[in-house]
Amino acid sequence: MNAAGTVDLPGPVNAHSHAFHRILRGRTHGGAAGGAGTFWTWRDQMYAAASALTPESYGRLATAVFAEMAVSGWTAVGEFHYLHHAPGGKPYADHAMERALARAAVAAGIRLVLLDACYVDGGLDAAGRPVPLDETQLRFSDGGAPAWLERLGGLRAALAEEDGGRGLVGLGAAIHSVRAVPPRDLDAIAAGLDPAVPLHVHLSEQPAENAACLAAHGATPAALLHRHGLLTNRLSAVHATHLTGADIALLGDAGATVVMCPTTEADLADGIGPARELADAGAGLALGTDQHAVVDPFLEMRALEHGERLRSGVRGRFSPGELVAASRGGGLRSLGLPGNGDRVAVRSGSLRTAGSRPAQLPLTATASDVASVVVNGVEVARDGIHAGLGDPAGLYRAFLAEHPEFA
Repeated sequence: MNAAGTVDLPGPVNAHSHAFHRILRGRTHGGAAGGAGTFWTWRDQMYAAASALTPESYGRLATAVFAEMAVSGWTAVGEFHYLHHAPGGKPYADHAMERALARAAVAAGIRLVLLDACYVDGGLDAAGRPVPLDETQLRFSDGGAPAWLERLGGLRAALAEEDGGRGLVGLGAAIHSVRAVPPRDLDAIAAGLDPAVPLHVHLSEQPAENAACLAAHGATPAALLHRHGLLTNRLSAVHATHLTGADIALLGDAGATVVMCPTTEADLADGIGPARELADAGAGLALGTDQHAVVDPFLEMRALEHGERLRSGVRGRFSPGELVAASRGGGLRSLGLPGNGDRVAVRSGSLRTAGSRPAQLPLTATASDVASVVVNGVEVARDGIHAGLGDPAGLYRAFLAEHPEFA
């Protein structure tokens, strides 16, 4: 503890984000005629947002999202990005959407690894048959992995140009899911993607995904990735909620990272994944905010442990130190980032934290207790206010005022 009544912690890393999903916060919990919101309420509004965003509006929104992350204590983010093209699937000139995200991260002073996603099919039906892309999904797809790899090859230079030598913006890759990327394209990715590039994938988020994959390929999603040579220690499996014992062993034996997003998984009623079993099997753990129902590293840490307690009936499934390691070291590894001096100063005497032992602050603090955030040697936020952008709430209000189509 220092003289200012704060405790320094290593800067948390948000390993899974969809910036545009922030539009949905507080808007999907009831139907148009009242009542409770369902997963389909959420999905319909998510696709409506994806249909309407432009490079300009996405840049404005992402700047607010990344600023919110920064003032809340996140120091780096893996942006799982699939909103690539204009409506109808026509490519923008010179990576316009990706450049907008890079500029947003630079403005917010947060480290960004852009996880550019391959997206080929519209999904799998219950019988395991490929579903054609719908109108919105045309914006996500390059038509196949070879074309995606070609676009990816030119993206690094564009991001470096936006970064301008600051060392904040990097490039990673993603397979949206085994529902959206068929085996021939998995093979193309295994053969053509630089093995040094971090690779992420949505994996076994819902039982229906597993059932469709089994129907199509006779294998679970984890087993299918293993079959095609993609289940390695550079892979990060996002969610991994509904796994078999064999899936857990495959992920552990590969030394893969599993990125859990506990507040999103609760918000979408996806379930509670086998985090303790995965860690014991040898998989790394990282944390993400996914759809940003909550942007708070402490609540993600706490929700990981609380989920374990709820499903096991046992306290202390993860120690506070293990939760910090998931929020920091696991995220760095997932995104292929080296160690750095990024840090957050957390108030130790607030209404929530007074009396807490410093090592146990992950179980009591919230983002409201973040006094200061330092990224790349620069203080980017203090007391909930961004050093260069001001109050992120004002950024959201301005965005909604200027873009009423999202209000």
